[in-house]
Amino acid sequence: MEKYTIILEQDEDGVLIGSVIELPGCHTQAKTYDELFFRVKEAIELYLEVEQEKIAIPHNKFVGVQQIEV
Repeated sequence: MEKYTIILEQDEDGVLIGSVIELPGCHTQAKTYDELFFRVKEAIELYLEVEQEKIAIPHNKFVGVQQIEV
């Protein structure tokens, strides 16, 4: 079983968004955390199913999230 890092965000309407760091373009949204985690797992499974046909998926190690002020 593989572990994945999820960035959790909330938009201005209160919708939760989950993005998987290690899988570019793999994200989903929901109204509750339970629903979001269910959908993220589903999105990961579908992503991996599609990517399985490609050669090698690079596995980067997540090292952190920071904000910067400009």
